Amino acid sequence: MTDADSASSAGLRPVVRPAPSGGLASDVVRWLCGLYLTLSGWTVPREWPDLDKAVAIVAPHTSNWDGPILLATAGYLRVKPKWLAKASLVDSPFGGLLRWLGCIPVDRSAGGDVIRTVSEAFQTHDRMILGLAPEGTRSLTPEWKSGFYRMACAAGVPIILGVIDYRTRTVSLPAVIYPTGDYAADLVRIQSYYRDAIGKNPDQTQCGTGAFPPLPDDA
Repeated sequence: MTDADSASSAGLRPVVRPAPSGGLASDVVRWLCGLYLTLSGWTVPREWPDLDKAVAIVAPHTSNWDGPILLATAGYLRVKPKWLAKASLVDSPFGGLLRWLGCIPVDRSAGGDVIRTVSEAFQTHDRMILGLAPEGTRSLTPEWKSGFYRMACAAGVPIILGVIDYRTRTVSLPAVIYPTGDYAADLVRIQSYYRDAIGKNPDQTQCGTGAFPPLPDDA
């Protein structure tokens, strides 16, 4: 494990770089996304972790309005995340477009097959950032879904933590976590970065409500 890996597994930010330009089109998209975010009063990161492959989670997810903000943030950072959707969606006439937009079709009824599908996708791509909402729903849920963690472990990739906070109108990337395989311990550390975040619908926000278990060093 390198010093950077050790720092990341402890919940610290690794060395970061500005996202590379993909040409004129990506620069135009970045400018438009930055303009939208500025006009709507959102502050977002200016740099992206120096990682080719990762699972990126964003919470709290309480509203459909999260989508445009996060897409604009991705565009501003020149990141084109992959996302999961029902396999039936890509069987439509728009299937090719959905794949181009980053859709990875999965059969959710197959249980563990979803993990294998994602792991294989990571293996076949030189660069891949998979975006997920760990709650798995916009409604208040007592527990996060463990899928994001199991996918990262199966693919052998780190987890980028993304926080969307409507109270401060800020999207942040506070840490990169390298899974240790101890889900319970890693989850406590991961969720500690979301304790103060408030979603657009506060009554559906688990973060900051005291629903998370205490950290080992909490008083």
